[in-house]
Amino acid sequence: MEKNLSSGFTEGKILSPLIRFMLPIVGALFLQAMYGAVDLMVVGWFGDSTSLSAVSTGSSIIQMVTMFVSGLTMGTTILIGRHIGENDPKRAGKTVGAAICLFIIVAIVVSVIMFALALPLTHAMQVPAEAVDQCVDYLQICGAGMVFVTAYNVISGIFRGIGNSKLPLIFVSIACAVNVVGDLLLVGVFHMDVAGAAIATIAAQAVSVILSLVIIKKTGLPFEFNKSMIRFHKHEIKSMVLLGLPIALQDTLTSLSFVLVNSMVNSMGLLSSAGYGIAVKVVNFIMLIPSAFMQAMSAFVAQNMGAGKPDRARKALFLGMRTALCVGVFMFLLGVFGGSLLSAIFSTDAQVIAASASYLRSFSLDCIITCVLFCFMGYFNGCGHTKLVMIQGLIGAFGVRIPLSYLICQTTSSLFLMGFATPAASITSCIICTCYYRYLKKHPEKMVA
Repeated sequence: MEKNLSSGFTEGKILSPLIRFMLPIVGALFLQAMYGAVDLMVVGWFGDSTSLSAVSTGSSIIQMVTMFVSGLTMGTTILIGRHIGENDPKRAGKTVGAAICLFIIVAIVVSVIMFALALPLTHAMQVPAEAVDQCVDYLQICGAGMVFVTAYNVISGIFRGIGNSKLPLIFVSIACAVNVVGDLLLVGVFHMDVAGAAIATIAAQAVSVILSLVIIKKTGLPFEFNKSMIRFHKHEIKSMVLLGLPIALQDTLTSLSFVLVNSMVNSMGLLSSAGYGIAVKVVNFIMLIPSAFMQAMSAFVAQNMGAGKPDRARKALFLGMRTALCVGVFMFLLGVFGGSLLSAIFSTDAQVIAASASYLRSFSLDCIITCVLFCFMGYFNGCGHTKLVMIQGLIGAFGVRIPLSYLICQTTSSLFLMGFATPAASITSCIICTCYYRYLKKHPEKMVA
């Protein structure tokens, strides 16, 4: 049974199993992006620019917290992938049990912090005064339900480590359907505005987690796992934290950099705030392919490194880059020439649409650059070099993106120029990753961390 688990990744063709594994991840990421997007879309239809500003800012903070949790669960994905590649199902079971214990604590801590710091975070984001109360409501409601967000990410991380990306897609599909119905009902029918959107989001996550647990109970895991394994296995928790924490910090601080940029844009006025908020939601969709390749690459490389096949992992890296670039070019053109059409999905305000499209025209260059960068990141994550991924991300975010955004914000109010800050940061990160890859190639004994 265990052999069958890893044979698709560690034997035979490379690109076809990588893409088959990646496509459900694209679907899951698409539906995850739909959470905040549907909230913003429905609020945009039934509310005004104040509601749009509150949801766009609030969801960016929630996304930052979710990125931390998701990044931390990558440690679980990588560790399970290694154990599968090593054909060690017993340790894979221990990893699952340790992950449950670890993330119960993480979920409680994150929920308490988010609920308590909603108002300070709103003020720190320089949210326009008329949108403060609604933004606080959104943060507190979503913060109180972070336990469900955490549970979903843990379950998805476990299955991606095994090599099963289809079940996470099913789980998030259920959640997205519930969220759409909830948004239309609470916001459109009961006119609960921003609070209704937040309640719908958390309720959807709760339904998804409950149904996913039912499915898991019926289908089981492809290795031995029972309640006695749900313990604080020190070695597994230490390994998960050492692998996952750098990714979590990198994802969180990178997301924080975008939150800080959001804060700078908020200071430019309500129109810019709403336009930027919509542009960010569009970006979440056009960047799905690079993000999916990164997650797929991490699991694929982890299993091959565990099986002692580094050459196969390197081939996957470059095949992934070439495939992602084909899609990245299309997304670049879509962002440059179709920004207005994409933005019009979320708002009917012509000025807000124009502001969003202006940002997208310059930002879209990042669609091409990240096809290379994210594949590098997935490869290094799978090798266990998660600290390098964290370092390059922080240099790009805090050494390039934020200073450049601040400079642009101080000299002009152009969202078009603001959009160039992110591609500039990605180019810097690509240079760092290329240099580190060459270093590892010269020192193969250091390939697996």
